[in-house]
Amino acid sequence: MTTDTSPPKRALVTGASGDLGRAMALRLARDDFHVIVHANSRLAAAQELVAQIEAAGGRAEAVAFNVADRDAAQVALAALLQAGPVQVLVNNAGTHSDAAFPALTQPQWQGVIDVSLNGFFNVTQPLTMPMIRTRWGRIISISSVASLTGNRGQVNYAAAKGALNSATKALSLELASRGITVNAVAPGIIDSGMAEGTFDQATIDRMVPMKRAGRVEEVAALVAFLASAEAGYITGQVISINGGMA
Repeated sequence: MTTDTSPPKRALVTGASGDLGRAMALRLARDDFHVIVHANSRLAAAQELVAQIEAAGGRAEAVAFNVADRDAAQVALAALLQAGPVQVLVNNAGTHSDAAFPALTQPQWQGVIDVSLNGFFNVTQPLTMPMIRTRWGRIISISSVASLTGNRGQVNYAAAKGALNSATKALSLELASRGITVNAVAPGIIDSGMAEGTFDQATIDRMVPMKRAGRVEEVAALVAFLASAEAGYITGQVISINGGMA
């Protein structure tokens, strides 16, 4: 039996200082990826997560930049690429700013679009050609059930995530012959900081056939599968994980 001595593949998880991103980073580290833990302003939280991963025997590093800032993203990613290609990218960074559409302000609209959609471009595009050269890659973007069913008060969020779904499908066609898969994961109601205080149990009982919120670890397990070699024939898909929501 031979031992694989090749270095671990590098995986970048954006927005990894939040609950969902943290769970995904931990799972990918457990699956022997070298995880690049991204944060926007919460670098200390990203560094704490790196320490936790390393204490468990994993490999990780922290990086901070604003995904909505094209120039900042290019500088940070160029520095990361000096150590080699990033072959797994999880576009998890996102934000929401909810309001009924007649009251929705232009900054609320633009802010959500900038992070969720422009952030996808700002991070994914610089990493694509280095990934192509390796003939292996995984691009996974975190969408939302709101992109598929809509949600009152979230026209901006649904628009950004819906466009992300379409970009996923188009990019998958460009990269399929290069050994790179491109998929989106659309969570429903997940028990995380982003959803805290938004959905009470009565609302969950009404909306979710399973009568519970999902766990961040469940989403992380799906992302880890899509990042694995076993998922090499899955591409261009928007995969819902929502407890049976229509």
